[in-house]
Amino acid sequence: MRMINISTYQGLGVFGPAYKIMLENDAHASGSIDRILVESMIRLCSETVDFLYNEYAPTRSFYKKGTRTELEQYVEMTILDNHSEEERIAAIARFTGSLQESACEDLKLMQIGGTEEEIIVRGSGWCSDVARVGCALCQVAGFAARLVSLFDTEKAYSGHVIIEVCRAKIWGAVDPLTNVVYRHPGGKPASTWDLMNNPHLIECHSRGESTPYTVVSQFRGAAISNYFVWRWREYDYTVSKINDYYRSILEMSNKGWPGGLRWLHGEDR
Repeated sequence: MRMINISTYQGLGVFGPAYKIMLENDAHASGSIDRILVESMIRLCSETVDFLYNEYAPTRSFYKKGTRTELEQYVEMTILDNHSEEERIAAIARFTGSLQESACEDLKLMQIGGTEEEIIVRGSGWCSDVARVGCALCQVAGFAARLVSLFDTEKAYSGHVIIEVCRAKIWGAVDPLTNVVYRHPGGKPASTWDLMNNPHLIECHSRGESTPYTVVSQFRGAAISNYFVWRWREYDYTVSKINDYYRSILEMSNKGWPGGLRWLHGEDR
């Protein structure tokens, strides 16, 4: 296997200067786990694919029962009567997809970050929150899982976070926010790399407006981060409010982007 310098493909700047500025203005608290996950992400590309799918992440969960009992209760409730691995993963995706139903829509009151338990209780439509919950629940359920950040690098502010879940040492992409479990036609899990290289796999999972991120363009750029729920005592789970930078973006989004989607703060200069 060819040796590469992973640091070349790691961090906030791997998708260009505009996205670097956007990520530097992340609304999560400095030093929080959500910031760390973005700062440590490794770009998925032909140079890193072997490392990311063969060395970077464990292919089993090291979660110990009794560590996060409330999360265990959510898992037990969610996967009840779902016996196969695929059924359990699909059930977890349905549960996380429902979190946006109770999410606060008032930008002045909206909160992001916190422990997975806190996110579940308050609800969330923030993709990084929901993805981290999905990752944690999968690990509690016995699956290895990790976070994947997706960027449409040809558009402004087009970031999204999903997860990959491992079963039988095969990584498969799952969108916890929109309840999409990506698979090949025969049922084999489809990894993010599979999706990036086979657009048809993305298109065949689209359900229209209910899956706005299940589009080929969203997979133009991807980066992977490890998050381990069993190491939760090492992480900072500070809860934050939306900052002015992201509030301006969300307010424009709520207006339907009059004048078209564009960088608002000169990030692309």
